[in-house]
Amino acid sequence: MATVLSRALKLPGKKSPDLGEYDPLTQADSDESEDDLVLDLQQKNGGVRNGKGPLGEVPEPDSEAEVAGPAEPHLSEVTTDGYPSEPLAGLEQKAASSIVSYVRTSVFLLTLVVSMVLVLVCAFLIPCPPRDLHSTWSRHLGPQGGGDLSPLELADVNGDGLRDVLLSFVTSGNGSAVGVSGPAALLVCLSGMNGSTLWSSPLPEEARDITCLNLMPGGVADTICLVTGTRKMLSAFNATSGKAIWTLNPNYLSNGTLAAPGVALPDVDDDGVRDLVVLATGESQPDLCFLLVSGRTGSPVGRPVKYSIVGAGNLIGPQVYITTNGAVYILFGFGNIQAVALRDIFVQAQNRDSSPPSLQIEEPEWEKRRSINLSELIDIYSDGVELLQLVKAPDSNCSNLLVTTRQGLVLLRGHSLLPSWTVSLDGLRSQPTSGYFTDDQTLDFLLQIQDGIGLKKMMVVDGDTGSVIWNYSAPCHMRETPTTSAVTADLKSVFLFWAEGLSAASPNSDVVRAEPPSLHHLYLLHPAFPLILLDLANATGTVTASKVGINDLWKDAFYVTRTTGPSSKGHPAPLVVSKLSLRWALMEGQMVQLKETTPKIGRGELRRFLSRIKFVDSPLQV
Repeated sequence: MATVLSRALKLPGKKSPDLGEYDPLTQADSDESEDDLVLDLQQKNGGVRNGKGPLGEVPEPDSEAEVAGPAEPHLSEVTTDGYPSEPLAGLEQKAASSIVSYVRTSVFLLTLVVSMVLVLVCAFLIPCPPRDLHSTWSRHLGPQGGGDLSPLELADVNGDGLRDVLLSFVTSGNGSAVGVSGPAALLVCLSGMNGSTLWSSPLPEEARDITCLNLMPGGVADTICLVTGTRKMLSAFNATSGKAIWTLNPNYLSNGTLAAPGVALPDVDDDGVRDLVVLATGESQPDLCFLLVSGRTGSPVGRPVKYSIVGAGNLIGPQVYITTNGAVYILFGFGNIQAVALRDIFVQAQNRDSSPPSLQIEEPEWEKRRSINLSELIDIYSDGVELLQLVKAPDSNCSNLLVTTRQGLVLLRGHSLLPSWTVSLDGLRSQPTSGYFTDDQTLDFLLQIQDGIGLKKMMVVDGDTGSVIWNYSAPCHMRETPTTSAVTADLKSVFLFWAEGLSAASPNSDVVRAEPPSLHHLYLLHPAFPLILLDLANATGTVTASKVGINDLWKDAFYVTRTTGPSSKGHPAPLVVSKLSLRWALMEGQMVQLKETTPKIGRGELRRFLSRIKFVDSPLQV
């Protein structure tokens, strides 16, 4: 008991001669009794000290309590003159600390329990977004009944965050493609998650193009899928339900035929919805007719506007070009590129002299190219044009014009229409694929050129200087194979193209024929490893169209192909649509080394690099 009181009340103990300090245990074992200790605590100044009187005599007990035995002191009475009252204050502090600690523990446990309950509620009640891990599927749509076109589009139609696949094809005689018989063609939407059919709609004719867009920028309207036919069909479909919203009356085209897909314009009739323009041709080529169409109702905005042009070659456009100042021009032509101001088309269509203020803006450098008689047509380029592509300029909010000609490739500056560079190439017939190969944040271009029988040369052209910065010849017997690209988070691009099987066994050989020509492989090129290709997949049919979409949630890209399988005698070719997750394919792909490198790049190093790749939407591509 003396030990407990000595520790609790911090009483001075007996000094130990060995340790040189006061030891409460030594004091408890001394000759003084516990009664003396109690008396010592109860005396004031001048009283008993250490159990003895002033003259060193031992006092006799003066109470029955002392005779009966030692009594417990009351803490409230242990206050002596000349001694501080710390023991009582210390106990009160400890009691208060215990209460605070208890309160803190209770609050912590209560917070933990509430957090766990909230986590469980979120886990069971809030639906998780669908995870698109290495989602690779292939859907056989059955035999198709002919048709030369292969429209393909990607859009999220069911709101699950994954872009779905839209395509159109000509049905066979019995309509067994997706269980619908009768119509000449079908518009089908497949789920981006598993390839199942979300909806299908009959079409009166073969579709030339499918474009999904929002005609109400900044609004909450549903996505619209604009379908252009090969003759007179122009329809807008609700992307969610697959129901037709409106269809252009073919009578408005008179004797003309739609020559190209419809193109979205700014709102010209002030109804809050973007409008469209279509280009129709008559029986003779010089007769071209522009028709403005309301994006809300599908009705014409005024009468058709005809132009007579002279040219020979591929039909170019129409494409909408908006300059830095906000002037709107329509680019088109036959083997050449001409432009007409949207203001001029609108004035003639409405048969009036004025146009809305938004259409009255002019681009001085473009207007200088009008002929002396102030013709409405503006000459842009007229030297064997095969293809026209608009690419975003890195230093402005307008686009440059990439022109593919019979002689090569030309990049025109959008502001001045002057050539930035020219590359002389023979055999370039397919549209270049834009992407980021260098570090200057300027779009570069992947080209494929016919390089003899069964061979094609792949090359990358620097978008800033026009110089060739990468090239490789590969075997390929497919006449035209699509090329695509996908942008990564560090503003680089991976380029994808098709070729026949390559082997890494002979890296010093430019071309290695390893397999029969019926099997084609999908290869991926990354700018960080220009001497390595990744073999991602293969196909036995003819790849007619491909698209790359981005899964924003998982920072992944997926590659969708439309393939026509080999046809047997007397039977139409089957149509196959496939989807491949690029991040998954990067880890599973086979490495093909084009040339020996020093030091040699290992598979482990390449896998570690590829595992960190994240795909995003391109900030500059059109």
